[in-house]
Amino acid sequence: MRVLVVEDEMRLAEALQWGLEADGHAVDLATDGEEGLELAQLHPYQVIVLDIMLPKVNGYRVCATLRERGVTTPILMLTAKNGEYDEAEALDTGADDFLSKPFSYVVLTARLRALTRRGAAGASATLAFGDLVLDPAKRTCHRAGQPVSLTTKEFAVLECLLGHGGQVAAKREILEQVWDMAYQGDPNIVEVYVSALRRKLDAPFGRRTIATVRGVGYRLVNDA
Repeated sequence: MRVLVVEDEMRLAEALQWGLEADGHAVDLATDGEEGLELAQLHPYQVIVLDIMLPKVNGYRVCATLRERGVTTPILMLTAKNGEYDEAEALDTGADDFLSKPFSYVVLTARLRALTRRGAAGASATLAFGDLVLDPAKRTCHRAGQPVSLTTKEFAVLECLLGHGGQVAAKREILEQVWDMAYQGDPNIVEVYVSALRRKLDAPFGRRTIATVRGVGYRLVNDA
């Protein structure tokens, strides 16, 4: 999933980024409320980790503003405080969950998974295209009823393609969704993972599901 972390304590922000990226997620960082508010409205994040005590605009205001503007991305609010009134205010401004500092990284990631599952509950729990089925919550992939083992990045690239249905997913969009907006490496990395997906999802089943749209990106096509 793509995560936005809004945290001005750099050691904590970088530790969260390192841990989440090690788990296969794309992470964008914002170090003040103004930047966090802007990024949260520009990009389709699956979840936002939002500190309360932030420069420029505090977390309460960021959260309330996002909700007022129709942004429904699940928000996990962080606070160094530990009072019931702070927790109540976090929820009242539109946060979906809260976590007091210091916290366990294991607990944080469990909370994030729970929030994304809740978000998926309002939509479809699985993504499908023909006989290709992906379950983001269970992290499973099946083709024609048979399980297909995917790496973390392969799974994320396929999830992005399935999210577009039969529409084109631009290469830059895949990069931002699966890696992050600050990725400076070779953009051809997308081709590497698409090739890997074709070897696992198409070749064994005699299909050609992932089509290249030259100069743009990729789209899924029916080839049953």
